[in-house]
Amino acid sequence: MARRLVVKRGKKIGAAPGTLVHIGDHGAFESVLSLMVYDENHLQTHEGITTAQCQALIGQHGVKWLNMHGVHQTSSVQALGEIFGLHPLVLEDILNTDQRPKVEDYEGYLYIVLRMLRFDEPRQQIHSEQVSLILGQNYVLSMQEKPGDVFQGLRERIQGGRRIRFMQADYLAYAILDSVVDHYFVLLEKLGDEIEALEDELLIKPEPGTLQRIHHFKREMLMLRKAVWPLREVLSQLARDDHPLISEETRLFMRDVYDHSIHVIDTIDTLRDLLASMLELYLSSINNKMNEVMKVLTIIATLFMPLTFIAGIYGMNFEYMPELVWRWGYPSVWLVMLLVAGGLLLLFRRRGWL
Repeated sequence: MARRLVVKRGKKIGAAPGTLVHIGDHGAFESVLSLMVYDENHLQTHEGITTAQCQALIGQHGVKWLNMHGVHQTSSVQALGEIFGLHPLVLEDILNTDQRPKVEDYEGYLYIVLRMLRFDEPRQQIHSEQVSLILGQNYVLSMQEKPGDVFQGLRERIQGGRRIRFMQADYLAYAILDSVVDHYFVLLEKLGDEIEALEDELLIKPEPGTLQRIHHFKREMLMLRKAVWPLREVLSQLARDDHPLISEETRLFMRDVYDHSIHVIDTIDTLRDLLASMLELYLSSINNKMNEVMKVLTIIATLFMPLTFIAGIYGMNFEYMPELVWRWGYPSVWLVMLLVAGGLLLLFRRRGWL
C-alpha cells in the first residue's frame, strides 16, 4: 500500500499555538536520553539517563551533546524544554514530525530541522525521519523520532579524540548536519543501482510490473526531493548569516555541506529525469509491441482477402460452372491461391513490411 504524502493533522485543528500534541508514528518504545560531555582532554558518556539526571549533568564544563530518540512522549519533550528554556512553538515543531527543513533564530539558541533518510532495500522504500537540533552556548540537543541513526561515525570521532574535541558546539552541530547530508549520498547510490537495474529490465523485457516499479520510484523521488530541497536554504543561511553561536571558521565548513547539498539535489533531479524518460520509453515499447501485433494481423488479413474471394466464388451453388466438371479444376484453384499468397508475401518483403 502506498504511503501517505500528507500527514493527518485533524487533532491539531483549532488548538492554540504551542499546544504539545505529537503528530507522526507512535512507536512502541520508551524515550531514551544519552549525553556526551567532552573537551580536548576529557570525555564522559551517559546512556539511558532521565531528565532529572540530565538537568544535573548539563551544567558540567565542556561541550554537551544530548541526544533523544522517541519524541512521541510529550512529557519528556516538555521536560527538556523546561531544562533548556525552549519556546513552546519550538516544542510544538519538535512534536509535529512532518516539518520541512528550516532554521529559526531564538534568543540564546538556534532551532534547526532536517530530515534523516534511510533506504529500506527489502521494501524498496525511503524512510524519512525528522531530526530537530537545538544549538546553544556549549551544547547541542538532537531529537529523533526512532532508535537508530547515522551518527555512529561521529560518535567514534569524538571518542577517538580527534579535531572535533578541540572545537566548540557550533562545530558539533556542523558535524551532525554533515553526517546526515553525507548519508544522502549512500541513499542515492542505492537508489541509482535500483533505477539502473530497472532501466536494463525495461530495455530487455518490459512487463506490467515494470510500470508499477517506475511509478513507485517516481513517488519515492518526489518524497526525497521534498525532504532535501529546503535543506539547501537552511545550509545557505547557516553559512552566510552572522550569528554569535556560529564562528567564522565553522561557517567555512557549513559552506562545504551546502555544496554537498547542491550535489545531492542535482543527483535527485537527474534520477527524476531518468525515471520520466523511462516511463516514456515504457509507453513507447508497449505501443511498438501493439503495432507489431497489428502489423502481423493486418498481413494475415491481407493474405486471406483474395483467398477468401476465390473460395467464395467457387462456393456458390451455381449448376453451370465450367471448372466444376474439369478434371484439373480443384488443383488449379489451389495453385492460383498459392500463387496469389506467395506473390503478396514477396510484395510485402520488397516493400520492407516483413
